[in-house]
Amino acid sequence: MPKELRNIRIRLEKQEKEILSPFATFSADAIREKEEERLATGFREGFSVDADRILHSLAYARYVDKTQVFSLIPNDHITHRALHVQLVSKIGRTIGRMLHLNEDLIEAIALGHDIGHPPFGHDGERFLSELCIEHGLGPFIHSVQGVHFLRRVERKGKGCNLSLQVLDGILSHDGEICCQSIRPHREKTFIDLDREIEAKLSSPTIDLHPMTIEGCVVRMADVISYIGRDIEDAIRLCLIDRAQIPSTCREVLGDTNGTIVYRLVQDLIRSSLDRDEIAFSQEVVRALSDLKAFNMEFIYTNPRIKTESSKIKALYRILFEHFLEDLKRGREESVIFKGYLNGMDKGYIEGSTPEAIVRDFIAGMTDAYFLRMGKTILIPQPLPPKF
Repeated sequence: MPKELRNIRIRLEKQEKEILSPFATFSADAIREKEEERLATGFREGFSVDADRILHSLAYARYVDKTQVFSLIPNDHITHRALHVQLVSKIGRTIGRMLHLNEDLIEAIALGHDIGHPPFGHDGERFLSELCIEHGLGPFIHSVQGVHFLRRVERKGKGCNLSLQVLDGILSHDGEICCQSIRPHREKTFIDLDREIEAKLSSPTIDLHPMTIEGCVVRMADVISYIGRDIEDAIRLCLIDRAQIPSTCREVLGDTNGTIVYRLVQDLIRSSLDRDEIAFSQEVVRALSDLKAFNMEFIYTNPRIKTESSKIKALYRILFEHFLEDLKRGREESVIFKGYLNGMDKGYIEGSTPEAIVRDFIAGMTDAYFLRMGKTILIPQPLPPKF
């Protein structure tokens, strides 16, 4: 690497130590599973490299057609997974800038935090989990799967060699758990990461804390990004009316996404300044908890958006069993061979059971590809010319 470019990186790393909070994570401290020459990452800082690797991954490209909350709705203004992760990144970096934290690390965790989501959001996660348990794999948990994708599946099984701090943030991002404050659990290793993955699979409700304060920011930014946005989408689809939002929530947080995001971010920054934790005030976290309960009752479990759930569940089973049969019978004309395993690293193939390969294949599908595979399997296809 030319000396001039090497000096840029040295200067940036020195600047971090001068301007970032004492609680922040420095880019020079990025820990990788496989050691890399500095030449491999050039003049970019460690966590910036991680963000780029995630952004250019195939798994990230598939965000574009992954359900956030609402599936099978022909409305271009409804939030999909791709927009959600961008909102988490933007909100997280705003918080990080105000608190003098590492914005590159926040961005990398935010961009990768939902990589493991299967088709059709949390419903799909539940359906796939039932099949995984039935086939001896243990539960399917999207945070665990996200780490697995980026570590063991992406780049044809070679993985992205992301830093421990980023993988840990993805594993620990659980935005469904509502809490007033969260402190980082520092000094983790890759051995600890593997132990926490096993703990999560053994007890899916376990509350894992990130090892960095930036990971704590992403966890809170995840909630901030979806809570009001889901309300706006539900109003747009005439599922709820704005007047239904509980008055206690409206008084503290407002009744539009913009106001809700602003007040949550403002309170979080004020409550977290010069502290080794990321926190809301008591008043705001109570209102946020009430708002999450409102969303759960009137949006996430609303039967009006679940009319096709039984069909999607059935299709999950059909695809899982079909591709598992293809693998076991060695049907190399199957798309799981041609479109997924072709060119895959030998270590991934030899180290994965057929059931795990099917899980990874289905989990990586977009909504549209999932439906297309179902159509191909269930509907007779024209025979090729000159049969």
